[in-house]
Amino acid sequence: MFSLTVRRNFMIAHSLPRPAFGPAQGMHGATFVTEVTFRRRTLNEDSIVLDIGEAGEVLDSILEGLNYKNLDEHPDFAGRLSTTEALAQYVADAVAAKIRAGADGRELAGLDVTLRETPDAWAGYSLDFEAS
Repeated sequence: MFSLTVRRNFMIAHSLPRPAFGPAQGMHGATFVTEVTFRRRTLNEDSIVLDIGEAGEVLDSILEGLNYKNLDEHPDFAGRLSTTEALAQYVADAVAAKIRAGADGRELAGLDVTLRETPDAWAGYSLDFEAS
């Protein structure tokens, strides 16, 4: 399996209003380092998984809608907790929807999103795609 990873960061504000989240129940900020890894069984005719520029542009377009936003007011998170895990799934689903529309995207085996909140703590979400 071949892979290509692109990395970006974004900053959000949010609250997690449940006792399980202790002090994070109140409004606070978070900065995430976002890594998206695209997986492919065989390389394309250019011997790549996916154009790295295209991969970065797709990720940028998704994160633009989250960066510097209060997720408590974001329509995509209405009625949902914006935990790191939920954000990873959101990013994965949004990236997949955009990247799968392209020729190389249809050949991907899947993708993995990792959100690193600190160097010592992160969460992720993986999508596996059906073979084309």
